[in-house]
Amino acid sequence: MMRALVGALLGAAIAISASYHARSKATWTTAESAPASNEWPTVYHMKPPEAAAVPAEAGADADAPAQGRGRGRGGAGLAGSETTPIVADGVMYLSTPYNRVVALDPTTGKEMWAFRLPSGSPSTRGVEYWPGDRETPPQIVFGSSNGRLFSLDAKTGKPNETFGDKGVVNLNTPEILQGLPGSNGLSSPPIMYRHLIITGGRTQENPPKGPAGDVRAWDIHTGKLVWTFHTVPRAGEKYNDTWAAQSWKNRSGVNVWGFMTVDVQRGIVYMPLGAPSVDQYGGDRAGDNLFGTSLVAADANTGKYLWHFQVVHHDIWDADLTGAPALIDVRQSGRAIPAVAVINKVGLLFLLDRASGKPIYGVEERPVPQSEVPLERTSKTQPFPLKPAPLARMTMTMADIATVTPELEAACKKLIEGVQIGGPYLPVSYNRLRLQFPGNHGGVNWGGTSFNPQLGYLFVNTNELGQLAGIRDRDPNTTGPAQAAGVGNRVDPDGPYQGIPGGGRFKDAASNMMCQQPPWGQLTAVNVNTGEFAWRVPLGVTDSLPPEKQKTGRPGNGGSIATAGGLVFVGATDDSRFRAFDAKTGKELWTVKLGGAAQATPSTYLGKDGRQYVVITSTGGGFFDSPLTDDSIMAFALPRSR
Repeated sequence: MMRALVGALLGAAIAISASYHARSKATWTTAESAPASNEWPTVYHMKPPEAAAVPAEAGADADAPAQGRGRGRGGAGLAGSETTPIVADGVMYLSTPYNRVVALDPTTGKEMWAFRLPSGSPSTRGVEYWPGDRETPPQIVFGSSNGRLFSLDAKTGKPNETFGDKGVVNLNTPEILQGLPGSNGLSSPPIMYRHLIITGGRTQENPPKGPAGDVRAWDIHTGKLVWTFHTVPRAGEKYNDTWAAQSWKNRSGVNVWGFMTVDVQRGIVYMPLGAPSVDQYGGDRAGDNLFGTSLVAADANTGKYLWHFQVVHHDIWDADLTGAPALIDVRQSGRAIPAVAVINKVGLLFLLDRASGKPIYGVEERPVPQSEVPLERTSKTQPFPLKPAPLARMTMTMADIATVTPELEAACKKLIEGVQIGGPYLPVSYNRLRLQFPGNHGGVNWGGTSFNPQLGYLFVNTNELGQLAGIRDRDPNTTGPAQAAGVGNRVDPDGPYQGIPGGGRFKDAASNMMCQQPPWGQLTAVNVNTGEFAWRVPLGVTDSLPPEKQKTGRPGNGGSIATAGGLVFVGATDDSRFRAFDAKTGKELWTVKLGGAAQATPSTYLGKDGRQYVVITSTGGGFFDSPLTDDSIMAFALPRSR
């Protein structure tokens, strides 16, 4: 019954994923009923059997189908993945956490070729496709964890011999490394614009000095560097004065580790930048620290600066911009305003004019709590959009303590004893712990948003999980680097402060339940034409609770996709579910239990058999420490006509 409703709603729906800048544009339908045969769903297992491992040489056996390769399963050696498969010209491409990039038949899951990296792992969130030209055939482009950029022939999987050094470019250039140890790996795919590969980089979150987070563009034909955008302005460059003294010099962070977006018509690349390193302490970098935690628009052909919008001044909350900026239209007074939607981990959504960067609904600078840490100089104000309202919790009071079970309430009251609470933008405390909402994981993370242009609804899945942290003067009697305390907390290893014990996630570790009242994860539809919420629903269930209490929402990473047929698909949550919602009402229409948490964003495509598919990665693992229980790429579709 429910699957029939989902199928009827979809029809011939065109998928539009703002999170992945509409890389895979197609239509799809899902099962009216689960067929007796095994054709629904189709599963590909990413972990290759040891006996069929691909040779280590770059490109070896790249074009061999190798029956059975990638089909192995088992608990030992499983690895987490956040990859979103892409489909182009009837072939699916994806990165795996087993040092391989593979091409599959998207209707059967059969492996067509596999490329094993000679070292490092491919970007965990996927690969990019380029359609080719007269000079170079279609290419699959991706980066690696150790700072290499690869270009492979999309048909064969063999490296492009004319690109860099036999298909590989070293991203760890002297200008990026700045004479310091480190690496500029890629955890997300680059983005193509014409013949340019535009790359960000992962850099580091501490120590403060290290590889630069500059955005660069490379020629797809040769691998030569075309332009560089300095994300931390150098001496003599505009906005260098937002860094006190020489604090800009050799600064790491301020990087695009998530997804960029290109407005092809206007030739603009939108770069969502993260916080400076160390991203939870700024005593050594007074000032607003541009272009930290900012959206920067630049000419995609030249890298020339156009405009910026800083979402957090002097970021000490690790409040990176992460998800791909969404290119949407906001309709007001009978006209369409080309807009870009940008959201950071804090969960504040800013709707900006795409050409100028000016806020559509207005922004005001509001006073925020100041740091009590002696050497820290926090910004006196932070920007808040007048619309929409925050998508994630930003404050906490004792009245908000979870009462889901008596045991949880007691554990959480004990956890919060003596802790500073309040917000928003509560800085790390001095000589005590503080509780910040959302924590440095978000709120919203790299999954970003998706958009239904017919409704004018932007969809965002959010976490509700706080972070406990505090610092104190470094003990002069200790040796070695300064230590943070608690999962997710960081200090400058050579700095004057160390962490206070008791920091970490604001949850009861024994039950894995959050310490504030539910919901602990939500899916929200924002009507961009009014700036108001259209609907909000809990996203996820807590299986350990009685059925009547399970709909608490759950934290997770990954994004959603929206369809013109009126559905929103999302995995992400740590309860290992994949769900479909009615885009207009938020009603949950379909749910399937996966083999592991889907810490990824789905994609959709039309198979050569004429059926529409939706595909999701299911491994577990990820930021919320879900168990590693699977290695699946799982595709769903309508069964063939009988």
